[in-house]
Amino acid sequence: MESTLYKLVASFFLGGLLSLVTITNPLSKIPLFASLAADLDETAAKREASRACVYALALLTACLFAGVAVLETFGISYGALRVAGGLTVAVIGYRMLFGTTEALFPKPAAAGAATGFAFFPLAMPGIAGPGAIATVIGISTEIAELPSGALRATAYAATVFSILATCLLMYGVFRSARVVSRWLGGEGVNVVSRLTGFLLVCIGVQFVASGIRSFVAGT
Repeated sequence: MESTLYKLVASFFLGGLLSLVTITNPLSKIPLFASLAADLDETAAKREASRACVYALALLTACLFAGVAVLETFGISYGALRVAGGLTVAVIGYRMLFGTTEALFPKPAAAGAATGFAFFPLAMPGIAGPGAIATVIGISTEIAELPSGALRATAYAATVFSILATCLLMYGVFRSARVVSRWLGGEGVNVVSRLTGFLLVCIGVQFVASGIRSFVAGT
């Protein structure tokens, strides 16, 4: 029994962590955070970064425990979730690719401004985007199929820790964003931003295609 729990913890923690890190792509957030925090002092930038990670942790954890119930309540299929998520990701990628991120990700007026960017766009869709939300909802459906309450509780705990580890990694990326951006320079940041935008468009199209296949298959 003990070895089974260890294997379960390793499976859900490592599986969740690898999936979330791949989906969130922390390095792709460096140009975004550096741009948004350009007018903030170090203290304010640190505050926005920490808030974003706390918001993302709360959102993804809520989706883990309640995501399936919410989808069933509103009659939303996995196909619809994938299509909507794919369109959102593709639009973000399009704006990054063609240099129109200012319209989607407005900068705060000044350091210490009342409105920040921690929740949007850093926490959502930066960290807790459609892909990450779909990932944790998918994990929750796997957990629901486990045969006992103890196993389900263990799997939930392991997955929550994988979400926490992802958010801590994102915080480290945000805190180092300015240093990396200075090292890359303006042109380097622009190149990374546009390449990331192109990749996001591709990911978005893949999500949409997957959603359409789900609709066609009637799932």
